[in-house]
Amino acid sequence: AKKKKNTKRKLAHPKLPMQRQLNLRHEGTHFDLRAIFDHLNHRYFRGRLRGYEVMWGRRRRHRPRENFVFGTIQEQDRVIRINPALDQPFVPTWFLRYVLYHEMLHSVVPDQTLSRNRRRVHTDEFNRREREFPQYRRARRWEEENLSRFLR
Repeated sequence: AKKKKNTKRKLAHPKLPMQRQLNLRHEGTHFDLRAIFDHLNHRYFRGRLRGYEVMWGRRRRHRPRENFVFGTIQEQDRVIRINPALDQPFVPTWFLRYVLYHEMLHSVVPDQTLSRNRRRVHTDEFNRREREFPQYRRARRWEEENLSRFLR
């Protein structure tokens, strides 16, 4: 019998096949994610986030009904993906900065292990650091007021 390979993959951030990763870009129609990432990295993280790819995710055929994921991070691959639905003129730059800042925070604030199969990624420390973002309240308010624009 073959021995099962033991991998350390975080369940919340599944790895996409390399083929999909290669099709993704950082320059959108309205926003350049690399420029925003570099600005945030310099200003809030002292340039410590090195070797990260930041890119727009795949476009979906249909908008989701209930849950909308603004961004994800795959720490093991150092890839941050931002939902391409945010690459629109009505999305404020400061909101996109907040979303990217949130994902970048995951790389510097450790997860909390709750049990063998559970972990908490938005710890008290994470939430405290997230609230330090200058436009945190404004961004959360904008998210609440505009979430329906991303859902069907």
